[in-house]
Amino acid sequence: MRAPGLALAAAVVLAAEGAALLVFAVIELAGLGAGDAASLPTALALIVLTLIGAAALIAFAIGTRTGRSWARSGGVVFQVLAVALALASLTLQPISWLFTVAVGLPGLLGFVLLIASARREGEQRAAE
Repeated sequence: MRAPGLALAAAVVLAAEGAALLVFAVIELAGLGAGDAASLPTALALIVLTLIGAAALIAFAIGTRTGRSWARSGGVVFQVLAVALALASLTLQPISWLFTVAVGLPGLLGFVLLIASARREGEQRAAE
């Protein structure tokens, strides 16, 4: 058995983050097409890595929903990175509160949901 509510909520957060990265990649592609890139190879690498990250988050969302531990583990890593990025953004002046909150809160929420889902699933397995 799995924790359907918690797993679904965690999967939704992961999928939303994946969708946000896809949007970011499209924006970067538009900027590349407009000639805004200082270095074409660097811009292409950033876009490709962003797309890989988005694909990973979407795969983790699907895996989390189906109760796969590898997906929760990967999702936790991404959430820790998101929270670290949000905290690191506090060192830049002026502080971009919108970025900090938009990256940090979903990261923290996703982390809590993934850990809670794993704990609940472990409790259910122990009870069987």
